[in-house]
Amino acid sequence: MPIAKITGQGLATIGLSVALLWGCFLCERLTVRQAAAQQALVMRELREMQRYRKTEPVSVPAPRIPRPERVTMG
Repeated sequence: MPIAKITGQGLATIGLSVALLWGCFLCERLTVRQAAAQQALVMRELREMQRYRKTEPVSVPAPRIPRPERVTMG
C-alpha cells in the first residue's frame, strides 16, 4: 500500500531538476578546466617575460635647468 503517489507532473519536475543539476555540474567542470588552461598559459608567458627581461629605467630623468635669479628693486 503506497503512502504517496508521484504524478506525471511531479515526475517531470524531478527529471527536469536532475537535468538542470547535471547541466550545472558539467558547466562547472568546463569552467574549471578553462581556468586551469588560462593559468598555465599566463604562467608560461610570465616565465618567458622574466627570461628575456632587460633592466632599463622607465624614463630618463630630465636635465636640471638652472632657475634665473630674481631681480628685486628696493
